[in-house]
Amino acid sequence: LGTGTGYSVLQMVRAMEKASGREIKYKITGRREGDVASCYANPALAECELGWKAAFGLDKMCEDLWRWQLQNPTGFSKN
Repeated sequence: LGTGTGYSVLQMVRAMEKASGREIKYKITGRREGDVASCYANPALAECELGWKAAFGLDKMCEDLWRWQLQNPTGFSKN
């Protein structure tokens, strides 16, 4: 669940590069068959039903994701 602010794939790549301190190689091409043009969600229902709202932006989210990945290199434990 996010903030309701949309981001491009290139913005995501740049944010993950910043968070990880690593270059991410990419190639700009046409959309693949079956790829959606855009995908987004309105987080208002979560705020209304759960009283919860995302407080951080893309850079902070990517930093948190990268930190989790470093601490869990094989993913979730099977236990």
